[in-house]
Amino acid sequence: MEEFKLQNVNLEISENLSRHRTEGLGSSKALVVRRGAPFRVSLRLNGRPFDPKTDQLKIKIMLGRLYAIAPVTYNPDMSPSKWSAYMDLASLNPQQPSVHICAPTSAPVGRYRLVVAGFTKDGQRVSTLCKFTLLCNPWCKEDSVYIPFEDQREEYILNDSGLLFMGTAMNIVSRPWSFDQFESGVLEACLNILDVSPQHKQNRRIDHMNRNDPVYLSRVVSAMINSQDDQGVLKGNWTGDFKEGMNPAMWTGSGDILRQWVKSEYSAVKYGQCWVFAAVMCTVMRVLGVPCRVVTNFNSAHDTNNNLVIEEYYTKTGLKINGSKDSIWNFHVWVECWMSRPDLGSAMDGWQVLDPTPQERSGGVFCCGPAPVKAVRDRRIDLIYDVPFVCAEVNADVHTIILDQGKVLGVNKDTERVGALICTKVVGFPRIQTITGDYKHVKSPMSTISSRSSGSGSGSGSGSRHSDDSTLRRASTTSKGVLVFLTLDKAPVCGQPILFTVKVINKQNKPKRLKIHLNAQAKEYNHSPSDTFWESHGLIDMGPGEVKVVQQQILPVQYEDVVGDDLINLAVVLEDVASQEQALATEEFNIASPELTIKIADKNSVVVHREQSATVTFTNPFSHPVSGVLIIAGAGLIKERVTFRMPPLRAGGTVQQSIAFTPRMVGSKMLHANLMLPDVRCTVRGFKMVAVKSS
Repeated sequence: MEEFKLQNVNLEISENLSRHRTEGLGSSKALVVRRGAPFRVSLRLNGRPFDPKTDQLKIKIMLGRLYAIAPVTYNPDMSPSKWSAYMDLASLNPQQPSVHICAPTSAPVGRYRLVVAGFTKDGQRVSTLCKFTLLCNPWCKEDSVYIPFEDQREEYILNDSGLLFMGTAMNIVSRPWSFDQFESGVLEACLNILDVSPQHKQNRRIDHMNRNDPVYLSRVVSAMINSQDDQGVLKGNWTGDFKEGMNPAMWTGSGDILRQWVKSEYSAVKYGQCWVFAAVMCTVMRVLGVPCRVVTNFNSAHDTNNNLVIEEYYTKTGLKINGSKDSIWNFHVWVECWMSRPDLGSAMDGWQVLDPTPQERSGGVFCCGPAPVKAVRDRRIDLIYDVPFVCAEVNADVHTIILDQGKVLGVNKDTERVGALICTKVVGFPRIQTITGDYKHVKSPMSTISSRSSGSGSGSGSGSRHSDDSTLRRASTTSKGVLVFLTLDKAPVCGQPILFTVKVINKQNKPKRLKIHLNAQAKEYNHSPSDTFWESHGLIDMGPGEVKVVQQQILPVQYEDVVGDDLINLAVVLEDVASQEQALATEEFNIASPELTIKIADKNSVVVHREQSATVTFTNPFSHPVSGVLIIAGAGLIKERVTFRMPPLRAGGTVQQSIAFTPRMVGSKMLHANLMLPDVRCTVRGFKMVAVKSS
C-alpha cells in the first residue's frame, strides 16, 4: 500500500493576509495573522490521499521554548482560550486537505514555528515545518485590544500616515508623518525591538509568556524606543548640536529610523525629540496590533518635586530666567494605546498614556505608562503606572514670580495654563480633534491660551479659549493697584510684523506713574528662553480708574534671523513708581511658517502601480534670499524619500519641483514635503492626501 507523506504546507498567504488585514506587513512571502481568528493552510501530500477514518493530524505551535499541541478535529467550533485546529469534511480534498488553525485571544505576540505532524493507523509519523508571525487582533471582541468601531480600527491600526501637532495652542502646526507600517523591513524591526529588549535577554521564556498582555508589550516598547537603558531605537538630543546625526526636524517617517536601527546592529539612531519618539512608538504598536494614536499636550509640565506646582521666574524688566528644575514644554507629544486593564479593573479600560521620551524613570527604567486616561482625569494617583506624573503634565499650577536681587516682588498663580489643549488627529480626516476633556475637567473642551494677565503683588488672572476672540477674562478680582493684559492681535505669520496689544487698568481712584518694560526672547519648545532680541521701555501716566491700550509690533527684520523654528517668550512688566508694586503679563507663541503647496497632476486618476506626477511649490516670504534641502516622502507612494537641493531663492521669489511617484497600495495616502532652510533655521512643510484607486 502506498505510504502517506507530507510534502509541504501551503500557507495560503494571499487569502490569510486579506482575511486578517495584514496585507503589506512583512515580505510578500511571509504569513502574518492575528490571534482569535482562524487561518487556513493546505497540506500537499505525496503518496496516498488523506483518510480521515484512519489518519490523524496534530499541530505543534512553538514560540521559543513555549509550545502548544492541538489535535486536528472535525469540529469547527474553536476555543478562544487555547490553540485549536479543524478540518471541514464537507469540503475535504483528500490529496490536498485544508486545516484551519486558530490562536487563542491570549496568545503571545511574536515569530512562531508551526509543525504539522501526521499519524497513520500503522503508527507512521510524518511532519513538515513552516513559520508565521502572530499579532494582536483589535477586530476580535475577546482580544484585550478590541476597539469596537471599524473606522477607529482603520485609523489606529491600518492608517500608515498622520499628523503630529506642534507649536502652541493658539497657533498649531500640523506636521505630516509617515508611520510606514507596511514599508519594507518595518515589521521585522518591530519584532526585533521585543527580541533585543532586556526582558527578553534576561529570560526568554518569561518574556514570551508575558507578550500576551498589551500592558506588558506597551511598557517594553515604551522603554525600547529610547536608548537610555538598553539598545533602544533612538537617542534623544535637545542641545541644538546634531552634527553626529540627524536633526530631529528632518525625519519624515518611522521607516527610515527603524531600518537604520536594524542595519546598525541595534545602535541608537541619532537623534530624536518627543514627536519622533512618539511617532515611532505609534508605528510599532500599530504593527503589533495594538490601536495607537499620537497625542499632543500643549503647555506640558515636568514636575520634578511632585508638588503639582511649576515655578517660573522673571526679572522686573521682563526677562525670563532659569530658576527652577521644573519646566513647562510648549508642547509635548506622547501616544495613547487602547486596551483593557484587568490589572486595574474594567473602569480603567480604554485609552492609556504611554510616553517613550526619556524624562523620568519608571520601575527603574526610562519609560512611562500605560497610565489610564480615565485615571488621569480622576486624579487616581494611587494607580500604576505613572499616573501622578501624567496628572502633573496636564494639571499642574503655574506660579510666575518676579524677582529683583533675590527678593520676590510679585507672584502670579495660573491654574489653566498647563494642559491648555490636548489633541490628536480626527479619525479619517487630516484635522485636529480636541480631547482635553478626556484628561481633565474643563469649562470648555476647546480651551487654549489666548492671553495672560496679572494684578499687582500676588493677585492674578488668566484667560483661555480656542478662537480668534481676544476678549479677556480675569480669574481673580482681589488685586490692588493696576492690571495688565497682553494679547496678540492675530496669530503671527512668518514675514509679517508681530502685532500685540498691552491693556493697562488703573483700579484705584488716584493717579499713577508706571514704568513699562517689554521683553522678547527666543526659546526652544522645551527650554528656558535665550537672550533678549527685542525690548522696549518707557513711562505711562494713568488717571484715576483710567484704562489705556498700547499697540506694539516686532518687525520681521527684528525676529526672522533669531527665531526660525523656535518660539518667542514675550513679557510685559509694570512697576508703580510710588509703591513699587509689580504687574506681569506673559505670552509664549510660535510664528507660523510658510507652507509648501503640493499639486497632483491628475488627482482623479491616481491608480495603483501606475506612475503619477506632482509639483511642489514654495514662495520665499523672508526679507532676504534663502536656500535649502527639499525632502519628499509618502508611505505607499514613494519607496524611499527623495531629496532635492534648492539654490538661493530671492525674497518674494517662487520655485517649483516636480516629483514622479508610483503608488503601491490602494487607499488614502499622504504625499508630504519638508523644506529645510538653514539660513533662517526654519522648516517649511506641506502635504496632500492622495486617493489611490485599484487598476
